[in-house]
Amino acid sequence: MNNIEIKIPSDPQFLKIIRSSITHVTGLLGFSPDAVNAVTIAVDEAVSNIIKHAYHGKKDEPIQVTINILDDRLEIVLRDFGESAELGSIKPRNLDEIRPGGLGVHLIKSTMDVVIYDNSLAVGNQLTLAKYLPGKEGK
Repeated sequence: MNNIEIKIPSDPQFLKIIRSSITHVTGLLGFSPDAVNAVTIAVDEAVSNIIKHAYHGKKDEPIQVTINILDDRLEIVLRDFGESAELGSIKPRNLDEIRPGGLGVHLIKSTMDVVIYDNSLAVGNQLTLAKYLPGKEGK
């Protein structure tokens, strides 16, 4: 297993570091351009949600991103130390509602093969996202 660890402050100006890293790694692993874009957007949305919901917009809190390259999948683990998420409230809004925002959870769940929220930590939350490598889906 190869892994890459990135730690950024919860300031949206640093999201580009995460997006660039995810784009680069997914490209190296042979994902299609559409899949590279979709995974990058899903991770960006998840990190944006950490900033908004766990840290309530504070710009100086830690966000840890671990990118694990496994035999059959790419796994991205997002760790924050903010307010614990209420798991019952993490759900996509009805797509029939025409209004801005609220589509991030839908986007994340429809893009990634594995989405695991963990709020059982002593402090903060951990979100594990995984996408099977091209040709390894369902194996």
